[in-house]
Amino acid sequence: MNSTPRNGIVIVDDDASYTKVLAQLLLENFDCPVMAFARPRDALAVLPQLSVGVIVTDYEMPELNGFEFMAEAFKLVPTVPFILITGHPLNEDFTRLVSASPAKTVLPKPFSWRKLADEIVRYWPETATPLLKAQTASV
Repeated sequence: MNSTPRNGIVIVDDDASYTKVLAQLLLENFDCPVMAFARPRDALAVLPQLSVGVIVTDYEMPELNGFEFMAEAFKLVPTVPFILITGHPLNEDFTRLVSASPAKTVLPKPFSWRKLADEIVRYWPETATPLLKAQTASV
């Protein structure tokens, strides 16, 4: 088990412009690195070399969906919490899939960056130190 402190946020979402904005907001308001990936396989390729505190992933992506990505990523970083973000309807079937996955929580889009920041701190409290300078803004 790696004893290196976890100190970064990883975001995986195939919408590159959305990911860029979200990463910038988090980078400006957390005292830790934020790494954004538009391709799930790119994130999987480097996860073992990263010091990850939390992973935020979208559900609907073309290479791998969020559940497939989390299943693969969990094998690489089993102690890291996952936050699933989605525009998918949160019906009973989807909720069952979430409960069977490594996801700690799911945030329906759209959400404010502050809500995501609160969830990051909730599941990664030991090293996430939010500066949270700005007021709530939607992404």
